[in-house]
Amino acid sequence: MKTFHCDHCNQLVFFENDRCERCDSRLGYVPQSGEMHAFEDAGEGRWRSLHADAQGALFRQCHNYAVENVCNGMIPDDEAHAADTLCRACQYTRTIPDLTRPENRLYWYRLEVAKRRLLYTLDALGLPLKTRTEDPENGLQFEFLEAMGDGQPVLTGHDHGLITMNIAEADDAHRESTRVSLHEPYRTLLGHFRHEVGHYYFDRLVAGTRWLEPFRARFGDERADYAAALAAHYADGPAPDWAERHVSAYASVHPWEDWAETWAHYLHLVDTLDTAAACGLALLPDSPDEPVLNDQTPVDEASFDNLKARWFALTYALNSLNRSLGMPDGYPFALPSPVIDKLRFVHRVISAAAQP
Repeated sequence: MKTFHCDHCNQLVFFENDRCERCDSRLGYVPQSGEMHAFEDAGEGRWRSLHADAQGALFRQCHNYAVENVCNGMIPDDEAHAADTLCRACQYTRTIPDLTRPENRLYWYRLEVAKRRLLYTLDALGLPLKTRTEDPENGLQFEFLEAMGDGQPVLTGHDHGLITMNIAEADDAHRESTRVSLHEPYRTLLGHFRHEVGHYYFDRLVAGTRWLEPFRARFGDERADYAAALAAHYADGPAPDWAERHVSAYASVHPWEDWAETWAHYLHLVDTLDTAAACGLALLPDSPDEPVLNDQTPVDEASFDNLKARWFALTYALNSLNRSLGMPDGYPFALPSPVIDKLRFVHRVISAAAQP
């Protein structure tokens, strides 16, 4: 992700901010331009952008910004967006949690933050991305649901463009307990979003296309019985040698899950490298035997080999820094050759699908 600055005082600001910590200017994200803007109050619920490229254009706050305080999205105040009450990102959410439960507002906020970061990366990669309203057949939509105590669990998953997220995953204690019980090295909200959207893009970009046979050569035959494979995984656990071929134990369940886990890791890779480049991060060790990172090639222009080399250097530094803070490794994964080949395949599919 790129770095952002307040248009009023030039203070560095984060993607999630709604006010500048230095000058207290109102901040908001404009999805149409992929930029954070600073605003001044123009009256009657309108805000004038101070961003140089906006030339004083007027905007309105998303309803979920102005009223619900779970968003920082802005809507252009023009004829094309006159009927919009939700920003571009919030239009992807079909169902929100029950807000009569106080804790659910925090969970909803965390879910929306992770979802907006996901959408930012998908847009940056140029992937086809439309709401269900824009494309009723192939559009993307999210539901944020909670278990109601009737014995029916809420399963995070994907079904023909509808991604369901169990809001319990936004509870840090619950998510960490689940991670430990399933012996997972990594479990985050953003990781869930990236994994589930991988299933969506398998349907959009691989199934029924020229990529399907090359996919089967790397990941296996997706026509294998998914329910039986999942039941076997939870009954018997993964194969002892899963780490030789898969990025995670869960990836070994079925070719669909292998694709989704590999896709999620590719998004981890490009977004983290993009952020490192935007921050000017470089590794310039004294010893030539240590990892070097001095390449600032934009990720959407880089070859896969370029990304791979930079990723190994960056994750070495990331994990070293985390250990210095007494934290677990930020990237607790090993990438054997078959996984590298799968990541390269994901890179090729995304590059071929990228829209200008």
